[in-house]
Amino acid sequence: MLSERAQVLLKTLVERYIADGQPVGSRTLSRCAGLDLSAASIRNIMADLEDMGYIQSPHTSAGRVPTTRGYRFFVDTLLTVKPLDRLEMQQLETNLQTQSTHKLLATASHLLSDLSHFAGVVVVPRRRNPAFRHIEFLRLSEKRILLIIVTPEGDVQNRVLFTDRAYSPAELTEAANILNQNYAGLTFDEIRKRIHGELRELRESMTELLTVALDASNEAISESEEVVVSGEHNLLDVQELSSNMERLRKLFTLFDQKTGLLRILDMSSRADGVQIFIGGESGIAPLDECSVVTASYEVEGEVLGTVGVVGPTRMAYERIIPIVEVTAKLISSALSQN
Repeated sequence: MLSERAQVLLKTLVERYIADGQPVGSRTLSRCAGLDLSAASIRNIMADLEDMGYIQSPHTSAGRVPTTRGYRFFVDTLLTVKPLDRLEMQQLETNLQTQSTHKLLATASHLLSDLSHFAGVVVVPRRRNPAFRHIEFLRLSEKRILLIIVTPEGDVQNRVLFTDRAYSPAELTEAANILNQNYAGLTFDEIRKRIHGELRELRESMTELLTVALDASNEAISESEEVVVSGEHNLLDVQELSSNMERLRKLFTLFDQKTGLLRILDMSSRADGVQIFIGGESGIAPLDECSVVTASYEVEGEVLGTVGVVGPTRMAYERIIPIVEVTAKLISSALSQN
């Protein structure tokens, strides 16, 4: 355990470094910590904190900066979270009202980015009992067909079908009419229960096309969760990240591919409350210089997804935490009213 004086000095050092972005020296700590300690005593405590791995000294400076372990102790033990100010709260409450799920979550991602000035991320939940509103076929070549699926929420998904035989435009129109007139609005489970008996009278080639189309539609609509990312460009303004272009390139690749992000967001969905991954704690190399603050949203006790902010380890945690927490709660409330 750290002594009370060591905790005060560590808290002061982390807060000054987050505010200024400069290594913190003994003179600054003496002025800001409010402790009646000599310069020598402060240097001794700083040396102890460094030996224990809470702070480190950059090569070019006599001051110290927090390590991942130092940030973790600060967040878990020393941090005082600030409530959102009235305007921020009003902005979230006004924009996160009842609307279509995808629009709500896209709005949440933008708000997280706008309020944090970092990247906002939201996991869109996997659709339960997926259905379609409208289906179209577009012939691309002799045995390639573009399948266009419109969901009940108005989202559009595309899939390319490879068929064993060529279908004429008239046959594709016929197939689309059969699906839209008889099965639109039904879940794919309901369609499966009806389709074999009802399609028995159709010729084999048409049955084959309809079956392939329904399987592809089901897969497209109910595929694994989507991650919506907003405000990645904000990270270009973070000196610690933008000073290393190779690291920044890997980070943007992570945002683009989203698989790694989804893994860490799924991990946080299995825990209660706000989760914070600092630096290498995420186990995802491009995030080694970043922190991820997340919270899950739910309806009737079932966790549907996760919201979060990705930014530098030198972020104002006391402000980011309530932004993420309140956003998750407002999403839960809006979805519960749908």
